[in-house]
Amino acid sequence: MRFTAAVLRTYESRFTVEEVLLHSGPEDDEILVEIAGSGMCRTDLAVRRSAGRSPLPAVLGHEGAGVVVETGGPHTGLRNGDHVVLSFDSCGHCPTCMNAEPAYCHSFAPLNLYGGRAERAARFTDLAGDRLAPRWFGQSSFAQYAVVPARNAVRVDPALPVQLLGPLGCGFLTGAGAVLHSLGVGPGDTLVVLGAGAVGLAAVMAASACAAVCVAVDRHPQRLALAERFGAIPLYADSADLPGRIRRLTDGGASHALDTTASVQLINQALCALRPTGHLGLVARLHTTLTLEPGTLEQGRRISHICEGDAVPGLLVPRLTGLWQAGRFPFDELIRTYPLADINEAEHDCETGLVVKPVVIPQKQSR
Repeated sequence: MRFTAAVLRTYESRFTVEEVLLHSGPEDDEILVEIAGSGMCRTDLAVRRSAGRSPLPAVLGHEGAGVVVETGGPHTGLRNGDHVVLSFDSCGHCPTCMNAEPAYCHSFAPLNLYGGRAERAARFTDLAGDRLAPRWFGQSSFAQYAVVPARNAVRVDPALPVQLLGPLGCGFLTGAGAVLHSLGVGPGDTLVVLGAGAVGLAAVMAASACAAVCVAVDRHPQRLALAERFGAIPLYADSADLPGRIRRLTDGGASHALDTTASVQLINQALCALRPTGHLGLVARLHTTLTLEPGTLEQGRRISHICEGDAVPGLLVPRLTGLWQAGRFPFDELIRTYPLADINEAEHDCETGLVVKPVVIPQKQSR
């Protein structure tokens, strides 16, 4: 099967939109999906800084959504024509997967970050026959088609705008899941969100949906304006005595905080702004040593890392689409679409903060 994809060939080069070859269709546990849209996440772009750990050349993209066009059989639980959101890969049989914690799958890194399932690598090549990395996050959805493990796919209502749903499989799932699952924020709780990008704004929307008081911290006025529109109290990151201002806004200290920035300074300030027994969750990957200031973990305060919002995608994605249909999770307001041919423009706009969530749209083609 021949189709168009965006290929990243080196860590420094631009994406090249070119024809690729899939030499065999879905196997027993897989489905073939025609991609309607794929969100661009900063994790895709972090491949450039992976120090060679993520293999290239590769087709990236891990926030795909589309329509099933072929299955490996009825046991996949999906049929041709089903609309699906694609999420991260997991093995399904390690202790954490068996405990309904797929984001902490023992094989998460090799399945998602380091090239995918190597046993099926040779079937995906460029037109010259040179092998491409097997599958990024179980998808490689910056393409017209993707072969995906069926366990990664979540069936959704075909009345929904499928081309916009892909970010529900990772970025928006992470922010919302961190609030609803990991931190367990509920009515009357107080939450500080550090960083009002895609993940942070999804957290703001989730906090608003569950009637919590939310303070959003960022450097950029346009991001703070969005956070305020979604129900948060905006606060500039460079405000004098940031912890004190947060404590005043949250009646003595926030019960929860979520950091999406990986800023050591902001992490310490968030801990200082928590009330006793408060919980800070980290979703961004740290690139420096995290040194905590004395006293930040006193009085039962705690800190933990959160991956993929602790979500079971098959449960959280339908919850988020239901909230969207009820007008309580307006994630579509964060999206700007780009043709797949303009993927380099989408990357530029994502990196420079011109857009919160780019979604690339492959041109539909007949098989």
